[in-house]
Amino acid sequence: MSQTHAPAPAWQEDVFAALKKRGVQQIAYVPDSGHSHTIREAQRDPALHDVVLTTEEEGVAVVSGAWLGGQKAVLLMQSSGVGNCVNMFSLLQMCQFPFLTLVTMRGEYAEFNPWQSPMGRSTQQALELMGITVLRADRPEDVEETVEAALDSAFEAGERVAVLLGQKLIGRKKWERN
Repeated sequence: MSQTHAPAPAWQEDVFAALKKRGVQQIAYVPDSGHSHTIREAQRDPALHDVVLTTEEEGVAVVSGAWLGGQKAVLLMQSSGVGNCVNMFSLLQMCQFPFLTLVTMRGEYAEFNPWQSPMGRSTQQALELMGITVLRADRPEDVEETVEAALDSAFEAGERVAVLLGQKLIGRKKWERN
């Protein structure tokens, strides 16, 4: 039985289109509903290699290895995963690898889970302390340009960049009980 999914918001389609347009060949991720469209499209696209991670810090190594192997890769994660990666970010700094992560934010707008709030409040600062430039998109009309700018900074200028996709952009999450 195949699953059907509601149509993705246009901004989610813009994310995937930007990754394809700029030649990303690998996408590493811990499953996350905010990235679900990009993940599904990567799984369907034979030109992309999708790498499911056990934990986000593995993704730092995966995308670094992809670069060493001549491919562009992006790490998709939720803001809570940034805290898991702080030590691994030293690899990026010491080796000067280009890096791009797209981070869906939690602990912000209408958050229902108090465990998400501490890292949500600290995500940008944690990234910046580790030498990663932070860009942010909170409105659908800003997503495509912001992601494309981040791709250029990472893969043309060799920078380390994170794009924070604000929780208001993603929408309210609801606790679903069965």
